[in-house]
Amino acid sequence: MNIYNSSKNVIQNLVKENKNSSSFIPILLVLSTIPLPFALNNAALGIFLLTAFITFKKGNFRIQKELIFPVLLYVLMVFSYFWSIEPKESLAALSKEIPLLLIPLGFFIFKENTSEQKKRIITYYSYIIVAFVLYYCIRAAIRYCIYQDSRMFFYHGENDKDYGLVPKLLNAIHMSVFVAVAFFHFFTKEVKSKADTFFSILLFGFILLLSSKNIILIVLLLSLIHIFFFSKAAHNLRLRNLIVFVLLIVIVFSIGRIRDRFRVEFQTNTDKSLSADVIEGVPASVHYVSIKEAWTNPTFTPNDYFNGTAFRVYQTRISLELIREENVFFTGFGLNASYPKIKEKATQYNLYMGVENDPDSGYQSKNFHNQYVQNFAELGVFGFILLLIMLLVNVKNSLKTKDFVHFAFAFLMISLFLTESFLWRQRGVVFFTMMYCLFNSGIVPNNSKPE
Repeated sequence: MNIYNSSKNVIQNLVKENKNSSSFIPILLVLSTIPLPFALNNAALGIFLLTAFITFKKGNFRIQKELIFPVLLYVLMVFSYFWSIEPKESLAALSKEIPLLLIPLGFFIFKENTSEQKKRIITYYSYIIVAFVLYYCIRAAIRYCIYQDSRMFFYHGENDKDYGLVPKLLNAIHMSVFVAVAFFHFFTKEVKSKADTFFSILLFGFILLLSSKNIILIVLLLSLIHIFFFSKAAHNLRLRNLIVFVLLIVIVFSIGRIRDRFRVEFQTNTDKSLSADVIEGVPASVHYVSIKEAWTNPTFTPNDYFNGTAFRVYQTRISLELIREENVFFTGFGLNASYPKIKEKATQYNLYMGVENDPDSGYQSKNFHNQYVQNFAELGVFGFILLLIMLLVNVKNSLKTKDFVHFAFAFLMISLFLTESFLWRQRGVVFFTMMYCLFNSGIVPNNSKPE
Protein backbone atom coordinates (compact mmCIF):
# COMPACT_ATOMS: atom_id res chain seq x y z
CA MET A 1 0.00 0.00 0.00
CA ASN A 2 2.83 2.39 0.90
CA ILE A 3 4.59 1.59 -2.39
CA TYR A 4 1.34 2.26 -4.27
CA ASN A 5 0.83 5.61 -2.54
CA SER A 6 4.46 6.62 -3.12
CA SER A 7 4.24 5.71 -6.81
CA LYS A 8 0.97 7.62 -7.11
CA ASN A 9 2.54 10.71 -5.52
CA VAL A 10 5.55 10.53 -7.84
CA ILE A 11 3.31 10.31 -10.93
CA GLN A 12 1.16 13.21 -9.70
CA ASN A 13 4.28 15.33 -9.07
CA LEU A 14 5.63 14.52 -12.53
CA VAL A 15 2.33 15.51 -14.16
CA LYS A 16 2.32 18.76 -12.15
CA GLU A 17 5.91 19.53 -13.18
CA ASN A 18 5.10 18.83 -16.81
CA LYS A 19 2.17 21.26 -16.70
CA ASN A 20 4.61 23.97 -15.63
CA SER A 21 7.16 22.92 -18.25
CA SER A 22 6.14 20.72 -21.18
CA SER A 23 9.78 19.61 -21.62
CA PHE A 24 10.09 18.21 -18.08
CA ILE A 25 9.00 14.60 -18.70
CA PRO A 26 10.51 14.35 -22.24
CA ILE A 27 13.95 15.49 -20.98
CA LEU A 28 13.76 13.14 -18.02
CA LEU A 29 12.65 10.30 -20.28
CA VAL A 30 15.67 10.74 -22.57
CA LEU A 31 18.13 10.87 -19.65
CA SER A 32 16.50 7.92 -17.87
CA THR A 33 16.63 5.59 -20.88
CA ILE A 34 20.31 6.16 -21.71
CA PRO A 35 21.45 2.97 -19.86
CA LEU A 36 18.67 0.96 -21.57
CA PRO A 37 18.73 -0.59 -25.09
CA PHE A 38 19.26 1.93 -27.89
CA ALA A 39 15.75 1.44 -29.31
CA LEU A 40 14.16 2.70 -26.09
CA ASN A 41 16.44 5.72 -25.92
CA ASN A 42 15.74 6.50 -29.59
CA ALA A 43 12.01 6.30 -28.86
CA ALA A 44 12.46 8.68 -25.91
CA LEU A 45 14.35 11.11 -28.14
CA GLY A 46 11.49 10.88 -30.65
CA ILE A 47 8.97 11.71 -27.89
CA PHE A 48 11.15 14.67 -26.85
CA LEU A 49 11.08 16.12 -30.40
CA LEU A 50 7.43 15.29 -31.05
CA THR A 51 6.40 17.03 -27.82
CA ALA A 52 8.52 20.05 -28.75
CA PHE A 53 6.71 20.47 -32.10
CA ILE A 54 3.24 19.73 -30.70
CA THR A 55 3.61 22.32 -27.92
CA PHE A 56 5.41 24.83 -30.14
CA LYS A 57 4.62 28.48 -29.45
CA LYS A 58 6.26 31.23 -31.45
CA GLY A 59 6.83 33.28 -28.30
CA ASN A 60 8.86 30.47 -26.72
CA PHE A 61 11.23 29.97 -29.67
CA ARG A 62 14.66 31.33 -28.90
CA ILE A 63 18.06 30.50 -30.38
CA GLN A 64 20.52 30.45 -27.49
CA LYS A 65 24.14 31.07 -28.35
CA GLU A 66 25.46 28.44 -25.89
CA LEU A 67 23.44 25.75 -27.69
CA ILE A 68 24.61 26.74 -31.16
CA PHE A 69 27.96 24.98 -30.72
CA PRO A 70 26.66 21.36 -30.73
CA VAL A 71 24.66 22.26 -33.85
CA LEU A 72 27.76 23.71 -35.52
CA LEU A 73 29.72 20.57 -34.64
CA TYR A 74 27.07 18.43 -36.33
CA VAL A 75 27.02 20.71 -39.40
CA LEU A 76 30.81 20.26 -39.63
CA MET A 77 30.30 16.48 -39.44
CA VAL A 78 27.85 16.71 -42.34
CA PHE A 79 30.29 18.75 -44.45
CA SER A 80 33.10 16.30 -43.64
CA TYR A 81 31.25 13.74 -45.77
CA PHE A 82 32.31 15.65 -48.88
CA TRP A 83 36.03 15.28 -48.19
CA SER A 84 35.93 12.06 -46.19
CA ILE A 85 38.33 9.29 -47.21
CA GLU A 86 35.56 6.83 -46.20
CA PRO A 87 32.30 8.57 -47.25
CA LYS A 88 30.12 5.50 -46.54
CA GLU A 89 31.40 5.33 -42.97
CA SER A 90 30.88 9.07 -42.50
CA LEU A 91 27.33 8.91 -43.84
CA ALA A 92 26.47 5.97 -41.57
CA ALA A 93 27.87 7.78 -38.51
CA LEU A 94 25.76 10.90 -39.10
CA SER A 95 22.60 9.18 -37.84
CA LYS A 96 24.35 8.25 -34.60
CA GLU A 97 25.58 11.82 -34.06
CA ILE A 98 22.25 13.49 -34.87
CA PRO A 99 21.42 14.19 -31.18
CA LEU A 100 23.95 17.04 -31.50
CA LEU A 101 21.41 18.68 -33.83
CA LEU A 102 18.04 17.44 -32.57
CA ILE A 103 18.45 18.03 -28.83
CA PRO A 104 19.46 21.72 -29.13
CA LEU A 105 16.60 22.16 -31.64
CA GLY A 106 14.18 20.86 -29.00
CA PHE A 107 15.56 23.30 -26.45
CA PHE A 108 15.15 26.18 -28.95
CA ILE A 109 11.45 25.28 -29.30
CA PHE A 110 10.56 24.45 -25.69
CA LYS A 111 9.90 27.15 -23.13
CA GLU A 112 13.05 27.61 -21.05
CA ASN A 113 13.27 25.71 -17.78
CA THR A 114 13.91 27.71 -14.64
CA SER A 115 16.89 26.84 -12.45
CA GLU A 116 14.50 25.15 -10.00
CA GLN A 117 12.96 23.03 -12.74
CA LYS A 118 16.44 21.98 -13.89
CA LYS A 119 17.31 20.93 -10.34
CA ARG A 120 14.13 18.88 -10.11
CA ILE A 121 14.96 17.11 -13.39
CA ILE A 122 18.38 16.21 -11.96
CA THR A 123 16.69 15.07 -8.74
CA TYR A 124 14.39 12.64 -10.57
CA TYR A 125 17.27 11.51 -12.79
CA SER A 126 19.38 10.78 -9.71
CA TYR A 127 16.67 8.62 -8.13
CA ILE A 128 16.33 6.68 -11.39
CA ILE A 129 20.10 6.09 -11.43
CA VAL A 130 19.81 4.77 -7.85
CA ALA A 131 17.23 2.27 -9.15
CA PHE A 132 19.66 1.16 -11.90
CA VAL A 133 22.46 0.78 -9.35
CA LEU A 134 20.29 -1.32 -7.03
CA TYR A 135 19.28 -3.50 -9.98
CA TYR A 136 22.89 -4.15 -11.04
CA CYS A 137 23.97 -4.82 -7.44
CA ILE A 138 21.17 -7.39 -6.99
CA ARG A 139 21.99 -8.86 -10.41
CA ALA A 140 25.66 -9.21 -9.42
CA ALA A 141 24.76 -10.86 -6.11
CA ILE A 142 22.50 -13.41 -7.84
CA ARG A 143 25.13 -14.17 -10.49
CA TYR A 144 27.76 -14.53 -7.76
CA CYS A 145 25.60 -17.10 -5.97
CA ILE A 146 25.27 -19.04 -9.23
CA TYR A 147 28.88 -18.86 -10.48
CA GLN A 148 30.81 -18.21 -7.23
CA ASP A 149 33.01 -15.68 -9.03
CA SER A 150 33.83 -12.28 -7.51
CA ARG A 151 34.27 -10.79 -11.00
CA MET A 152 30.49 -10.39 -11.03
CA PHE A 153 30.93 -7.31 -8.79
CA PHE A 154 33.49 -5.43 -10.89
CA TYR A 155 33.81 -3.50 -14.16
CA HIS A 156 32.15 -5.06 -17.22
CA GLY A 157 32.60 -8.41 -18.92
CA GLU A 158 34.49 -9.18 -22.11
CA ASN A 159 31.12 -9.56 -23.82
CA ASP A 160 27.50 -8.99 -22.85
CA LYS A 161 27.07 -12.51 -21.46
CA ASP A 162 30.35 -12.60 -19.58
CA TYR A 163 31.37 -11.67 -16.06
CA GLY A 164 31.07 -8.08 -14.90
CA LEU A 165 28.99 -5.67 -12.82
CA VAL A 166 27.39 -4.18 -15.94
CA PRO A 167 27.18 -5.52 -19.52
CA LYS A 168 30.07 -4.60 -21.82
CA LEU A 169 27.69 -2.85 -24.22
CA LEU A 170 26.72 -0.45 -21.43
CA ASN A 171 30.43 0.09 -20.61
CA ALA A 172 31.66 0.49 -17.04
CA ILE A 173 33.42 3.81 -17.73
CA HIS A 174 30.35 5.41 -19.28
CA MET A 175 28.12 4.07 -16.50
CA SER A 176 30.56 5.59 -13.98
CA VAL A 177 29.88 9.02 -15.47
CA PHE A 178 26.09 8.57 -15.40
CA VAL A 179 26.31 7.52 -11.75
CA ALA A 180 28.78 10.27 -10.80
CA VAL A 181 26.33 13.06 -11.74
CA ALA A 182 23.66 11.44 -9.54
CA PHE A 183 26.20 10.98 -6.73
CA PHE A 184 26.98 14.69 -6.65
CA HIS A 185 23.27 15.52 -6.49
CA PHE A 186 22.94 13.65 -3.20
CA PHE A 187 26.44 14.38 -1.88
CA THR A 188 26.22 18.16 -2.28
CA LYS A 189 22.89 18.62 -0.49
CA GLU A 190 23.39 21.01 2.42
CA VAL A 191 20.72 19.26 4.48
CA LYS A 192 20.84 15.50 3.97
CA SER A 193 18.28 12.96 5.07
CA LYS A 194 19.38 9.46 6.03
CA ALA A 195 18.25 8.33 2.59
CA ASP A 196 20.45 10.98 0.90
CA THR A 197 23.46 9.80 2.90
CA PHE A 198 22.73 6.18 2.06
CA PHE A 199 22.34 6.96 -1.65
CA SER A 200 25.62 8.93 -1.64
CA ILE A 201 27.47 5.96 -0.12
CA LEU A 202 25.74 3.49 -2.45
CA LEU A 203 26.55 5.45 -5.60
CA PHE A 204 30.15 6.12 -4.58
CA GLY A 205 30.63 2.44 -3.77
CA PHE A 206 29.20 1.53 -7.18
CA ILE A 207 31.67 3.89 -8.88
CA LEU A 208 34.50 2.13 -7.02
CA LEU A 209 33.23 -1.27 -8.17
CA LEU A 210 33.07 -0.08 -11.78
CA SER A 211 36.84 0.41 -11.41
CA SER A 212 37.47 3.36 -13.72
CA LYS A 213 40.53 4.91 -12.07
CA ASN A 214 40.17 8.13 -14.05
CA ILE A 215 36.57 8.70 -12.91
CA ILE A 216 37.34 7.63 -9.32
CA LEU A 217 40.16 10.18 -9.09
CA ILE A 218 38.01 12.98 -10.51
CA VAL A 219 35.08 12.12 -8.20
CA LEU A 220 37.42 12.14 -5.18
CA LEU A 221 38.98 15.45 -6.26
CA LEU A 222 35.60 17.09 -6.88
CA SER A 223 34.31 15.79 -3.54
CA LEU A 224 37.27 17.39 -1.74
CA ILE A 225 36.78 20.64 -3.64
CA HIS A 226 33.13 20.73 -2.57
CA ILE A 227 33.94 19.97 1.07
CA PHE A 228 36.66 22.59 1.32
CA PHE A 229 35.37 25.37 -0.93
CA PHE A 230 31.65 25.05 -1.72
CA SER A 231 29.89 23.71 1.36
CA LYS A 232 28.38 26.11 3.93
CA ALA A 233 30.89 25.08 6.57
CA ALA A 234 33.72 26.10 4.24
CA HIS A 235 32.55 29.67 3.56
CA ASN A 236 34.17 31.21 6.64
CA LEU A 237 37.29 29.07 6.57
CA ARG A 238 38.61 29.41 3.01
CA LEU A 239 42.28 30.09 3.83
CA ARG A 240 42.45 27.31 6.39
CA ASN A 241 40.71 24.91 4.02
CA LEU A 242 43.10 25.81 1.21
CA ILE A 243 46.07 25.02 3.45
CA VAL A 244 44.50 21.76 4.65
CA PHE A 245 43.58 20.77 1.08
CA VAL A 246 47.12 21.32 -0.22
CA LEU A 247 48.60 19.44 2.74
CA LEU A 248 46.25 16.50 2.15
CA ILE A 249 47.22 16.31 -1.52
CA VAL A 250 50.93 16.45 -0.61
CA ILE A 251 50.54 13.78 2.10
CA VAL A 252 48.49 11.45 -0.12
CA PHE A 253 50.96 11.62 -3.00
CA SER A 254 53.90 11.27 -0.59
CA ILE A 255 52.71 7.88 0.64
CA GLY A 256 55.11 5.31 -0.77
CA ARG A 257 52.75 3.03 -2.63
CA ILE A 258 50.62 5.78 -4.12
CA ARG A 259 53.70 7.73 -5.21
CA ASP A 260 55.22 4.63 -6.75
CA ARG A 261 51.99 3.76 -8.60
CA PHE A 262 51.96 7.14 -10.31
CA ARG A 263 55.72 7.06 -10.93
CA VAL A 264 55.64 3.71 -12.73
CA GLU A 265 52.58 4.86 -14.66
CA PHE A 266 54.67 7.50 -16.35
CA GLN A 267 58.22 6.10 -16.26
CA THR A 268 58.43 2.32 -16.53
CA ASN A 269 56.90 -0.84 -17.88
CA THR A 270 53.82 -1.77 -15.89
CA ASP A 271 50.55 -3.61 -16.25
CA LYS A 272 48.83 -0.88 -14.20
CA SER A 273 47.05 1.98 -15.87
CA LEU A 274 45.03 5.10 -15.13
CA SER A 275 42.90 4.41 -18.20
CA ALA A 276 40.83 1.39 -19.15
CA ASP A 277 42.67 -1.20 -21.25
CA VAL A 278 41.48 -1.72 -24.82
CA ILE A 279 42.71 -5.31 -25.29
CA GLU A 280 41.52 -7.93 -22.81
CA GLY A 281 42.75 -11.39 -21.86
CA VAL A 282 46.46 -10.60 -22.28
CA PRO A 283 48.91 -13.47 -21.54
CA ALA A 284 51.35 -12.98 -18.65
CA SER A 285 54.41 -13.38 -20.91
CA VAL A 286 53.91 -10.19 -22.96
CA HIS A 287 56.06 -7.08 -22.75
CA TYR A 288 54.28 -4.14 -21.17
CA VAL A 289 54.95 -0.96 -23.14
CA SER A 290 55.76 2.12 -21.03
CA ILE A 291 54.50 5.60 -21.82
CA LYS A 292 57.98 6.64 -22.95
CA GLU A 293 58.23 3.64 -25.29
CA ALA A 294 54.73 4.31 -26.66
CA TRP A 295 55.83 7.81 -27.60
CA THR A 296 59.36 7.12 -28.88
CA ASN A 297 59.83 3.51 -30.05
CA PRO A 298 60.50 3.34 -33.82
CA THR A 299 58.73 -0.03 -33.97
CA PHE A 300 57.04 -2.63 -31.76
CA THR A 301 56.33 -6.36 -31.86
CA PRO A 302 53.04 -8.30 -31.70
CA ASN A 303 54.20 -9.40 -28.23
CA ASP A 304 54.09 -5.79 -26.96
CA TYR A 305 51.07 -4.95 -24.82
CA PHE A 306 49.81 -1.38 -24.32
CA ASN A 307 47.98 -0.68 -21.09
CA GLY A 308 45.22 1.95 -21.22
CA THR A 309 47.41 5.00 -20.71
CA ALA A 310 50.27 3.84 -22.96
CA PHE A 311 47.83 3.04 -25.77
CA ARG A 312 46.29 6.50 -25.59
CA VAL A 313 49.78 8.04 -25.75
CA TYR A 314 50.54 5.91 -28.82
CA GLN A 315 47.25 6.96 -30.44
CA THR A 316 48.02 10.63 -29.80
CA ARG A 317 51.45 10.12 -31.34
CA ILE A 318 50.11 8.55 -34.54
CA SER A 319 47.33 11.16 -34.81
CA LEU A 320 49.94 13.93 -34.92
CA GLU A 321 51.95 11.96 -37.46
CA LEU A 322 48.87 11.39 -39.64
CA ILE A 323 47.75 15.03 -39.52
CA ARG A 324 51.23 16.13 -40.60
CA GLU A 325 51.82 13.40 -43.19
CA GLU A 326 48.35 13.52 -44.79
CA ASN A 327 47.99 17.32 -44.67
CA VAL A 328 44.55 17.22 -42.99
CA PHE A 329 45.10 19.91 -40.35
CA PHE A 330 42.05 21.90 -41.47
CA THR A 331 39.74 19.12 -42.68
CA GLY A 332 40.56 15.90 -40.88
CA PHE A 333 39.86 12.54 -42.53
CA GLY A 334 36.08 12.84 -42.20
CA LEU A 335 33.64 11.67 -39.54
CA ASN A 336 34.40 8.08 -38.46
CA ALA A 337 36.88 7.78 -41.36
CA SER A 338 40.17 7.48 -39.50
CA TYR A 339 40.16 3.68 -39.09
CA PRO A 340 42.02 2.86 -42.32
CA LYS A 341 44.80 5.26 -41.33
CA ILE A 342 44.95 3.82 -37.81
CA LYS A 343 45.28 0.36 -39.38
CA GLU A 344 48.08 1.57 -41.67
CA LYS A 345 49.99 2.88 -38.65
CA ALA A 346 49.40 -0.38 -36.75
CA THR A 347 50.94 -2.25 -39.69
CA GLN A 348 53.81 0.23 -39.94
CA TYR A 349 54.63 -0.12 -36.24
CA ASN A 350 54.08 -3.91 -36.25
CA LEU A 351 51.41 -3.93 -33.51
CA TYR A 352 49.36 -6.92 -32.37
CA MET A 353 46.61 -7.34 -35.02
CA GLY A 354 44.37 -9.84 -33.22
CA VAL A 355 43.69 -13.53 -33.69
CA GLU A 356 42.87 -14.99 -37.08
CA ASN A 357 39.17 -15.65 -36.41
CA ASP A 358 38.71 -12.26 -34.72
CA PRO A 359 40.82 -9.57 -36.42
CA ASP A 360 38.91 -6.81 -34.58
CA SER A 361 40.57 -7.94 -31.35
CA GLY A 362 43.79 -6.21 -32.40
CA TYR A 363 44.93 -2.63 -31.83
CA GLN A 364 44.30 -1.62 -35.45
CA SER A 365 40.51 -1.73 -34.92
CA LYS A 366 40.43 0.72 -31.99
CA ASN A 367 39.56 4.39 -32.28
CA PHE A 368 41.71 7.10 -30.70
CA HIS A 369 40.13 6.72 -27.23
CA ASN A 370 40.55 10.47 -26.77
CA GLN A 371 37.78 12.87 -27.79
CA TYR A 372 40.15 15.78 -28.39
CA VAL A 373 42.34 13.70 -30.71
CA GLN A 374 39.30 12.11 -32.37
CA ASN A 375 37.82 15.50 -33.21
CA PHE A 376 41.11 16.85 -34.56
CA ALA A 377 41.92 13.75 -36.64
CA GLU A 378 38.47 13.40 -38.21
CA LEU A 379 37.07 16.97 -38.27
CA GLY A 380 40.25 19.03 -38.35
CA VAL A 381 41.21 22.02 -36.24
CA PHE A 382 37.71 23.53 -36.37
CA GLY A 383 36.16 20.37 -34.90
CA PHE A 384 38.75 20.52 -32.15
CA ILE A 385 38.04 24.21 -31.46
CA LEU A 386 34.26 23.65 -31.31
CA LEU A 387 34.79 20.91 -28.72
CA LEU A 388 36.99 23.18 -26.60
CA ILE A 389 34.44 26.01 -26.84
CA MET A 390 31.66 23.74 -25.53
CA LEU A 391 33.80 22.62 -22.61
CA LEU A 392 34.81 26.20 -21.76
CA VAL A 393 31.19 27.41 -21.97
CA ASN A 394 30.21 24.52 -19.71
CA VAL A 395 32.78 25.46 -17.05
CA LYS A 396 32.08 29.19 -17.31
CA ASN A 397 28.32 28.79 -16.83
CA SER A 398 28.76 26.29 -14.00
CA LEU A 399 30.78 28.91 -12.11
CA LYS A 400 28.29 31.63 -13.02
CA THR A 401 25.28 29.70 -11.72
CA LYS A 402 27.21 28.28 -8.73
CA ASP A 403 25.60 24.91 -9.37
CA PHE A 404 28.07 22.29 -8.17
CA VAL A 405 26.36 19.41 -10.02
CA HIS A 406 26.85 21.41 -13.25
CA PHE A 407 30.44 22.12 -12.20
CA ALA A 408 31.03 18.40 -11.56
CA PHE A 409 29.52 17.46 -14.94
CA ALA A 410 31.78 20.00 -16.68
CA PHE A 411 34.97 18.61 -15.16
CA LEU A 412 33.91 14.99 -15.55
CA MET A 413 33.57 15.63 -19.28
CA ILE A 414 36.96 17.37 -19.54
CA SER A 415 38.60 14.40 -17.84
CA LEU A 416 36.61 11.70 -19.62
CA PHE A 417 37.42 13.14 -23.04
CA LEU A 418 41.11 12.52 -22.31
CA THR A 419 40.57 8.77 -22.19
CA GLU A 420 37.40 8.09 -24.22
CA SER A 421 35.92 9.09 -27.58
CA PHE A 422 32.68 9.58 -25.65
CA LEU A 423 30.80 11.55 -28.32
CA TRP A 424 31.46 8.81 -30.89
CA ARG A 425 29.22 6.47 -28.86
CA GLN A 426 25.41 6.74 -28.99
CA ARG A 427 24.93 6.80 -25.22
CA GLY A 428 27.78 9.26 -24.87
CA VAL A 429 26.52 11.79 -27.43
CA VAL A 430 22.95 11.69 -26.05
CA PHE A 431 24.10 12.08 -22.44
CA PHE A 432 26.56 14.88 -23.12
CA THR A 433 24.27 16.85 -25.43
CA MET A 434 21.20 16.58 -23.19
CA MET A 435 23.10 17.49 -20.01
CA TYR A 436 24.99 20.28 -21.81
CA CYS A 437 21.75 21.80 -23.15
CA LEU A 438 19.89 21.37 -19.85
CA PHE A 439 22.60 23.04 -17.77
CA ASN A 440 23.52 25.78 -20.25
CA SER A 441 20.08 26.80 -21.55
CA GLY A 442 18.38 29.87 -20.14
CA ILE A 443 21.57 31.37 -18.71
CA VAL A 444 20.93 35.07 -18.12
CA PRO A 445 23.79 37.33 -19.37
CA ASN A 446 25.55 39.42 -16.73
CA ASN A 447 24.17 42.65 -18.15
CA SER A 448 20.58 41.37 -18.31
CA LYS A 449 17.81 40.80 -15.85
CA PRO A 450 15.63 37.67 -15.84
CA GLU A 451 12.11 38.26 -17.04
